[in-house]
Amino acid sequence: MDQGPLAERLIAEFDGMSAQLQTAARYMLDHPSDVALLSMREQARQAGVQPATMTRLAKHLGLEGYDVVRDSYAAAVRGGHLGFAGKAGIQVKSQKLKGDRAQATEMMDSLAVQIARLGRPEVLERIVAAAKRLAEARRIYCLGLRSSHPIAWHVHYVLSLIGESSVLLDGIAGTGADAIGRATDADVLLVASVLPYTRQTVEIAEHAAGRGVPVVAITDSKVAPLAQIAQDVIVVPTHSPSFFHTMAPAFAVAEILAALVAGHGGESALAVLRCTDEHHAALNIHLKPRLGMK
Repeated sequence: MDQGPLAERLIAEFDGMSAQLQTAARYMLDHPSDVALLSMREQARQAGVQPATMTRLAKHLGLEGYDVVRDSYAAAVRGGHLGFAGKAGIQVKSQKLKGDRAQATEMMDSLAVQIARLGRPEVLERIVAAAKRLAEARRIYCLGLRSSHPIAWHVHYVLSLIGESSVLLDGIAGTGADAIGRATDADVLLVASVLPYTRQTVEIAEHAAGRGVPVVAITDSKVAPLAQIAQDVIVVPTHSPSFFHTMAPAFAVAEILAALVAGHGGESALAVLRCTDEHHAALNIHLKPRLGMK
């Protein structure tokens, strides 16, 4: 982040500030990434002022408190103004201050909260509605590139165990989008993409939607590109104390969707699963427990 969202206001009002406020303002101007990450007390310590000074600075800018300042800078980070290298720099500083164990604990705590939020009634309703649309489709085209690839792959893999309705748009030899050309309004495109959005993913989804193919999207915002074209949108959190966005909540949604769709298969899905088990056994796919092992 070259400059924070309040940089222009800080510069415009700098001359009218007290010496202490100017010190705090200079810290914010010079270290905008730290404003998004570090606690107010740590920022005050590094700036060489009292924590109360940071609060006074926020009020001087017409804000209710310093939490509003941090939230706006954190939103700028989430909005993609930092690349992976910039975010890694923030993590390095944080990890050095707090230690590895604290960094791991913070990441685990963050994931626990995010996964728990997926259990809210309104989110579950969206997941159930999306699963119903997928279950009723003739074919399910699964698309996810780069960090979102495991999301699409997992749904495709689970559904491939119970039938032939799933098609993975995996991009091998540059042919990933070819299969979607055979899709109709009787099919569904399940697509996953989070910030930073992969251009090809959005373009393929737009192409499919333009052909009348219903779209189910797993993405990170109600205003994300995929959310603008999808009939069903499941919004997942991606913020992480790590430099890299988390995909764990999206993967959890993928697991649930795959399970629900499989459950709609009923007896026919069970029959295919029996054949799948026999096939795996014939090829000796999985290790078998040794006799006497507990």
